[in-house]
Parts: sequence; structure tokens; C-alpha cells
Amino acid sequence: MIMKHDHAPHSPVLVGRDPVVDLVRAGCLIIVVGLHAFMAGISIDGGRLAVFDATHGQPWFTVLTWLVQIMPLFFLVGGFASLTHWRRLRARGTSPAAYVQARLVRLARPAVITFGAIAAAFAVASLLGVPGDLLAQVGFRMGQPMWFLGVYLGVTALVPIMVRLHETVPRRTLLALTAGAVLVDLLRSATGLEAIGFLNLGFVWLAVQQFGFGYADGWFRRIDRCRLPAAALLGVGTMIMIGWAGGYSPNLIDNLNPPTCLLLVLGVVQALALTLVEPALRGLAARPAVTAAADAINGRALTIYLWHMSVLVGVALVGLAAGLPFPDPLSPAWWITRGYWLAAIALVMIIAARLLGRFE
Repeated sequence: MIMKHDHAPHSPVLVGRDPVVDLVRAGCLIIVVGLHAFMAGISIDGGRLAVFDATHGQPWFTVLTWLVQIMPLFFLVGGFASLTHWRRLRARGTSPAAYVQARLVRLARPAVITFGAIAAAFAVASLLGVPGDLLAQVGFRMGQPMWFLGVYLGVTALVPIMVRLHETVPRRTLLALTAGAVLVDLLRSATGLEAIGFLNLGFVWLAVQQFGFGYADGWFRRIDRCRLPAAALLGVGTMIMIGWAGGYSPNLIDNLNPPTCLLLVLGVVQALALTLVEPALRGLAARPAVTAAADAINGRALTIYLWHMSVLVGVALVGLAAGLPFPDPLSPAWWITRGYWLAAIALVMIIAARLLGRFE
């Protein structure tokens, strides 16, 4: 449904859930879980398990990251959902503090349960004599994706403020966030201090969230559809120029922690691409089976995200205990077994989500 909002009289405002956004959110989560499972390099060296990134330094994977780096899209559709949700609650008289409290509790509760269970599992493993270096490897790999939760908690807490800025000074807000992101990247490059780059956890992701607000308010739909492909290609060209001039890694996964301006531009490209394919996605989302699958995934999205690395490690340990072979990563046998590996992860993840989703 579309209505006019008092603070943005010239902007069509979407209220309620959008099946296309639901479908994209579910698709993004599938890509994240599948990508982490695919990247997992597991080998047996002298009877001991080793866990590492099998795709590190591979040129073909660098090219692939331009297709599978969907974290900006995640924050984009998250911005859409947050804007429409907050506007519905605000219309009912909900205060910003009540909104933030409810959102943080909903996000934090399953996280605390997950972290507690993982900590207990590591304690038991240590008591059973599992080598400390192996636990360190596994813990590092399991902890890597968890940055997202902390950042998402932060941008969620700022939704009422950022929506207000979007409705009153949208251009100036985006300009300030973009300028902040550029300045952080310049300072990081000039000083060599990598820690400075983590300021962009705020600037970059808040800016992409604002793009999501704009997507909900029809910014990108005002562009002539015939010009959308050219605009998206221009955005990709801008990314290439920025990457070359700024000395950024061409691997877009490497640009994630900390996020760089490349991901900010990628957010614009993905917003344009989503607008272009929206009619096709809307037809797909209208199919009952697709709707049911998207609802099932989104209804347990946080559970899936929090537990997917534990599932990955658990499947590997079961395979090791069963004496299954672990081919050398990137060997022909490794590629042949990828389908079985991903299918096993998917099956166990479905079971885990059904059992643990109650906490969400």
C-alpha cells in the first residue's frame, strides 16, 4: 500500500511488508550461509583437524566476490524493513525508546543463548583434551561472522533518529555519512592505522541503511527503467576506478572488515539492480511455495545466522568421527564433494533452525 507521509509530502511511502524484500532477505541469508560453508577449508594433518579459508588468495574467487558480496544488500533491505516497521509503530504511538528496547531485546536474547551454548561446548571440549590451538582456530572461524550482529544492533538502535533525518534532511544526511566514510578511508591509507577503518562500521552501514530508506520511499523507482542498467554499470565503473585509485583490494570480501567506500558504492549498485529486477522478483514471490520458503527462513533468520557456523563445525566433526575422507581443499576430489558437503550443511541447518527457532 502507498500513502503520503507528513514529513515527506512528495515521496511515496511504502507501509507494510513487501514480498520482494522478504524474498531478497531470505536469499541473502542463503548466500551468506552457503558462502561460509563453501569457503571452509578442512583438512586432516597427522590425524589432527585444521580449519582455514580455502578461497584465500584465489584469483577466481576474487572475481566471484563481485557477485556474492551481498552485505550491502542485507543492510539495504534491512533499512527498508526498519523504516516501514518504525513508521507503523510510530503511527500507533510507540515511543522511540520503546521501539529500540523491543528491537534490541529481540536481537540480543537468542544471541546470549547461542554464545552461552558455544562457550559451554568449548569448555567441555577443552576438558576432554581437545588441543588448544584447534579450539583457537575453530573459535576464530566461528566468531568472524558475529561482527554483523553487533553492527546491526547499533544501526537498529539509531533507526528512529536516522528515519527522522531521512524525512527532514535526506540529502545532507547521506552527504555527511558519505564524507565521513571517505575521510576514514583516506586517514586509514595515510596513517597505515587499520583500526581507523573500523569507524566505517558506522558511516558505511548507516549510509547503506539510508539507501534502504530511500528505496522504500521510491527514490530508485523514479529513475527511467531504460536508464537503470546504464546507471548500475556506471556504479560498477565507479567502483573499479575508486578501487584502482585508492589501492583497495579487488576482493570485495577483503573490503568488509573494516568496510570501505567500495561497499558504499556497491550498495547503490545493488539498489539499482534490485529496482531493475523487482518486477520479476515480485512475480516469483507471488508463488505460494516461494512465499512459504521465504517466510520460514525469515522467521528464523537470526537463529540461522547465529548457529550456521556451529552447524558447519558440527558436521565436520561428525564426518571426522565417522572416518569420512577430507580431500585437500581445491583438489578435484574436494570440488566433487562440495555438493554433498553443502547439502549436509543445509539439512542439519534446517533441523537446527526448527529446534532452536523457538528462542527467536
